Amino acid sequence: MAETEQQADALRPRVHDVLVVGGGFSSLAVLAELRGAGFDDVRVLERAESLGGTWRDNTYPGCACDVPSHLYSLSFAPRADWSRTYAPWHEIRDYALQVARDLDLERHFEFGRAVVEATYEGGVWRVRCADGTWYGAHHLVLATGALSEPAVPDLDGLAVFDGPVVHSARWPAELDVRGKRVLVVGTGASAVQFVPWLQRNAAQVTVVQRTPPWVLPRRDRAYGPLARWAFAKVRGLRWLYRQSIFWRCEARVLAFEHPALMKLVRRWGRAHIARAVKDPALRARLEPTYTPGCKRLLLSDDYYPALAQPNVRVITDRITRVGPRHVELEGEAGPYRVEADVLVFGTGFAVHALDRRLRVVGPEGRSLADAWAQGAEAYLGTMVAGFPNLYLMTGPNTGLGHNSMLVMIEAQARQIRHVLSHLRANGLQAAVPRAAVQAAYNAALRMRARKTVWLSGCRSWYLDEHGRNATLWIGLASRFAARLRRFVVQDYEYTPPEKR
Repeated sequence: MAETEQQADALRPRVHDVLVVGGGFSSLAVLAELRGAGFDDVRVLERAESLGGTWRDNTYPGCACDVPSHLYSLSFAPRADWSRTYAPWHEIRDYALQVARDLDLERHFEFGRAVVEATYEGGVWRVRCADGTWYGAHHLVLATGALSEPAVPDLDGLAVFDGPVVHSARWPAELDVRGKRVLVVGTGASAVQFVPWLQRNAAQVTVVQRTPPWVLPRRDRAYGPLARWAFAKVRGLRWLYRQSIFWRCEARVLAFEHPALMKLVRRWGRAHIARAVKDPALRARLEPTYTPGCKRLLLSDDYYPALAQPNVRVITDRITRVGPRHVELEGEAGPYRVEADVLVFGTGFAVHALDRRLRVVGPEGRSLADAWAQGAEAYLGTMVAGFPNLYLMTGPNTGLGHNSMLVMIEAQARQIRHVLSHLRANGLQAAVPRAAVQAAYNAALRMRARKTVWLSGCRSWYLDEHGRNATLWIGLASRFAARLRRFVVQDYEYTPPEKR
């Protein structure tokens, strides 16, 4: 009997204080906050073989951030020597790695751990990985990121295509497009960055555009040695510069909340097209008909010039089938085909798929998918009624269209620290938002969203299948951060230790 019990104990996973799923900036912020509060038994499970999240996975040519570098960085780990206004992907990835090293956070990571299921039983989250490994934790933080699962359209015949098929988030380093005919599907944030590279390197580029994006000037520039020296040596300069960027970005929210102000952005965007594209027919295809900001606003100085080159064409017809070396489309004059050697998808991500790619089951067998059957929602975008000690980084209604997501991430990490510190200080086992509090919070968000640009009529990944904005925060990022600096004890229900 004793031997059997010892064998059973060996199979039971060790129960950590906190498990974090995902190894991007969110996990770094959570680790830093919790360690500062005295929580050291924290493990991060990352499915890849290194940390970095978005900036590890997106390595396509031209990939860079569309938030200025000095703002797209953690406030507790500033960097003085950013090379450009908008840092390229590898520089941001290296920054994340450096933060992990400098703050001794690497020791918390376990790589090659793809989490597929998490179940709450007896006051513990039991977490199963794809390789059969089990973990246990009193608290579970899902930091998987909203932009982590590539979305590829289900095109008839795609499996028979005889050349490279590439998604921007899975770009092969060995891809060679010299002398090739490349067909690009999608014109989102990734496409406006990699299409100029394709234009310069491929023989022919065909861009299949469903809906044109609003693209505004990027105005990127390199920081010279003097600027980098000043950021490093002049006391307070870097902080003042970051603050100036932050509040300039914050001011943009006025136009998102009051779409009439987007008339100025429309004029700016149309002028940007006109400067680069002289062909009136192409200009007509590239100018959106919806209000700027309804879909994600994009930044680029070389996208429109690339589209105007003789080896690029933009078509707006529907793809009906893919063949071994061609794509069939349906145009006004009937069906036709475009020959292609390489297919590149710039079709974005499955943003609303957290509950489908990772099964999360709370008490009494209720899954997160069940709870979100009518749409994803959370309290403060961070915790969900009915799911004790579960925390969502970049959860519902925490995305931004005007400012840096790292502001939201740090605010959520602080809130998680508040919850855990309150439980520890009061000898409590678990916390969960009150259902009525969560409902009131989300009702207020929906009320504020009614007159925003995101509900002005276009189709975008900001909206879920019910047409609700389940993605973006409504208002100033500073307002969200200020709210999450406070912990409102009465907004939660608690489990005492004797019920463990």
